[in-house]
Amino acid sequence: MSHHSERKHALLGASKAGQWLACPPSARLQEGIEEKRSEYADEGTLAHELAEVKLRRRLLPCNSAERKRLEAKLKEIHADTRYGPEMENAVQDYVEIVEERFMAAKARSSDAVILLEERLDFSEWVPDGFGTGDVVLIADGIMEIIDLKMGKGVPVSATGNPQMRLYALGAINGYSFLYDIREVHMTIVQPRLDSVSTDTISTDGLLEWADSIVRPAAALADAGEGEFKSGDHCRWCKVKATCRARADANMASLADEFRNPALLSLEEVGAILFVAQQLKTWANDVEEYAFEQAKAGRRVPQWKLVEGRSNRAITDKEAAKTKLIEAGYGLDKIMKPQEMQGITELETKIVGKKLFGTLMDGLITKPPGKPVLVPETDPRQELNSVSSDFANENFDT
Repeated sequence: MSHHSERKHALLGASKAGQWLACPPSARLQEGIEEKRSEYADEGTLAHELAEVKLRRRLLPCNSAERKRLEAKLKEIHADTRYGPEMENAVQDYVEIVEERFMAAKARSSDAVILLEERLDFSEWVPDGFGTGDVVLIADGIMEIIDLKMGKGVPVSATGNPQMRLYALGAINGYSFLYDIREVHMTIVQPRLDSVSTDTISTDGLLEWADSIVRPAAALADAGEGEFKSGDHCRWCKVKATCRARADANMASLADEFRNPALLSLEEVGAILFVAQQLKTWANDVEEYAFEQAKAGRRVPQWKLVEGRSNRAITDKEAAKTKLIEAGYGLDKIMKPQEMQGITELETKIVGKKLFGTLMDGLITKPPGKPVLVPETDPRQELNSVSSDFANENFDT
């Protein structure tokens, strides 16, 4: 059983594939810069461990020693401060999806195989390339890779996802001599966003992609060569704030977008909004970097650290209360009544999603959100005419 937290990160790991495929020299540029481990990463690790224990108990034969080991592991997970009803429910949803897919695979062929936390080696295409697949299912001509993502920010799509494709390559590489695998299904399950997305590719198509796109990009990345290229993949790059290629690209788009006649057309405004989003992200990254440097005592020329605004706070609430009561102010004047926890807090941390839904049936309303402008590719339904939909709303923010 692999240790999730000790997963070794190769220079050209699958999880960073989006980056080094698009911008090969970024891999060596980030080498040696320490990864900031976030609480989200640790929480994700724990959730994967929980999922693995649940799946081993439910889907694989366990002798008494194995049962004991899993029981002990489960106790350890339950004792972790990051574990709670929200994680339990999310992981349970994922486990049920995996179980469904495994049953479907067994229906296709009785000798279907399920592999958990399998080390997948794709080093034939990527130097030292390997990764750990959460679940690999193999049955009658079809192999399925399933990956659990605990993020609750952005839904991650499996479509054309290079991380999933590299896992699939590793699995094909390891098992195609035992099974005749003609097509690969890649599924990402993101239980906190109720998102399940699957992409399908033929084995031939996958190998063609590996030879024509992955192999050359990986060779460049390994050698620290190739062209720097900025884009969405910059988001997780460790040198994103000081990367010259990204700065040049942003400066160029500025020069390009803002040079024509006095007034911009709506077409131009639409195009500029995309540039503005990129610029905003870039500006935030540069600001954050400069702030971190200054905090560490490195001087950023022309800038200095100063004390920001702060709010006053009462140091001893009890003493303050006594003083006010002695001065003749009643409790009803100086105290707020008890406030109820917020919906998210109650639902995820205190009650748990399913029970909360039952208890609160008919007691929760969701007013229409304020309109927001988003790219056309956003999956949400377009509002008809804002003037009629929001005639009596007041948007003074």
